[in-house]
Amino acid sequence: MPQLDLSTFAPQLVWLVISFVVLYLLMAKLGLPRVNAIIEARRKRLDDDLARAAQFKAEAEAAIAAYQQTMAEARAEAQATIRERTDQFAAEAAERQRQLAEALAEQTKAAEREIGAAKERAFAEIRNVAVDVARSITEKLTGSAAEEAKLIPAVDRAMAERAV
Repeated sequence: MPQLDLSTFAPQLVWLVISFVVLYLLMAKLGLPRVNAIIEARRKRLDDDLARAAQFKAEAEAAIAAYQQTMAEARAEAQATIRERTDQFAAEAAERQRQLAEALAEQTKAAEREIGAAKERAFAEIRNVAVDVARSITEKLTGSAAEEAKLIPAVDRAMAERAV
């Protein structure tokens, strides 16, 4: 093999060093700066994207916090409104109930007065009827008319005994 020939070994090494130095210089001056610039551009773009993502995340968190705060305030306001309306409706219902109770009490008193008056009228009518019946019975039994002055106290005593 010609590469392993010792007579051509020294020139091969010289050309190897020359080509290595030329390739090294080409890579150091042309290739690596371009690759480094591309890597730096990518790193910069990545850092910018991460910074924007962090900014968007912070804005989203701020928006979520504002939304939650607004919702909490709205819930509190709704609860206060509900409580206020409930209290108002309860007060109105209590007032209506009080008015209804007063009206029913008045109607009950009026009905009791009417019942008492009707009872009195009924007792008066019963007394008159009882006196008439007692007179009729006395006339039929004795054949003579009884005195009303004697019949009235007797009917009153009989009615008083029944009432007790």
